[in-house]
Amino acid sequence: MNMRERTGAVLLALSAVFFSLGAATSAAAAEAPTGPALVATQTDYKIHAGDSLLVGVYDDPKMPPMTVTVTPDGKFSFPLIGIIVAGGKTPEQVRVEMETKLRKYVSEPVVTCSVVEAKGNVAYVIGQVAKPGAIVMNPALNVLQALSVAGGGNAYAKLDSVIVIRNTASGQKTMNFHYSQVSSGKNLEQNVQLESGDVVVVP
Repeated sequence: MNMRERTGAVLLALSAVFFSLGAATSAAAAEAPTGPALVATQTDYKIHAGDSLLVGVYDDPKMPPMTVTVTPDGKFSFPLIGIIVAGGKTPEQVRVEMETKLRKYVSEPVVTCSVVEAKGNVAYVIGQVAKPGAIVMNPALNVLQALSVAGGGNAYAKLDSVIVIRNTASGQKTMNFHYSQVSSGKNLEQNVQLESGDVVVVP
């Protein structure tokens, strides 16, 4: 085999290797779970208005799995049992409640309940940031992470005067966030984990 033939053979072999690696990468990407699907594995996730749930009764053709959207008041409806209050509960709590209510009509029901889209778990970043607007928090985010998702502060941002506005049972409250302190590892208690409905204001 001359030099040209050897070179051709090597290039052909390398092409085969790269093709195999590309195919493997594509297959892995196709099998990887999407962001919203990961919510179903978070057993401590609290359901919010706007979330989409997959609910159903195992091996019951009359109540196959169906996707429902949690209404603004935190509820959804299901055959036989009517209205279910899901807001603020975990998927497991909703599942147990549905099974309990269905036992009046079905012998030993096995209910499934999972979050397929966490569109209701939203915080907002407004003011002097590159990309102001709503952020779907899946997974959970703290203030520093939310600022990063929003593209960080612009040239006019006063990052040491950021506030977080939160709705509570007793009314709205504000929390201060000083970027220079948190970014240097000081007063990290300011970097709170955001809750649904929180508004991060960057003046």
